[in-house]
Amino acid sequence: MTVSIQSALALTVSSVALFAAHQVGDYWLQTPGQAMTKGGAGWVARAACARHVLVLTVAKTLALLAAFSVPGLPIRPGWWCAGLAVDAASHYWADRRTTLRRLASLLGPAKVAFFDLGTPRAGHDDKPCTGTGAAHLDQSWHMAWLFVTALILAWGAR
Repeated sequence: MTVSIQSALALTVSSVALFAAHQVGDYWLQTPGQAMTKGGAGWVARAACARHVLVLTVAKTLALLAAFSVPGLPIRPGWWCAGLAVDAASHYWADRRTTLRRLASLLGPAKVAFFDLGTPRAGHDDKPCTGTGAAHLDQSWHMAWLFVTALILAWGAR
């Protein structure tokens, strides 16, 4: 297999494996306690977010191992550590919530309004919902960094 084909295959395989593992890890493997606590203040919240990201990173590693084994792609531990560290750091950063809201505020009032879309209002009988603007911005942030991670892994497979 030539280097360019191997890199292209690694990019494709990485993208699929990372996306699937992200969906499972971010929704199925995350505990309710982690989901409700990770965006709060203090060390308890930071630890909840770190535990979530650790489990998510393990899920992604296992998915990548399985996916790379099918076509026999080389596993380069240094590149994998670099790519998964970038992904984990970006995931932790966004899941602390206030950081992602600050980024939205830097992009202007319209982005903050979108971020706040669907958030239950104090004193109202609003039903909490996962289809909020914050959730969409969170997931699009994660998808962008999954792509960066896949690029790192593809580069390392050369």
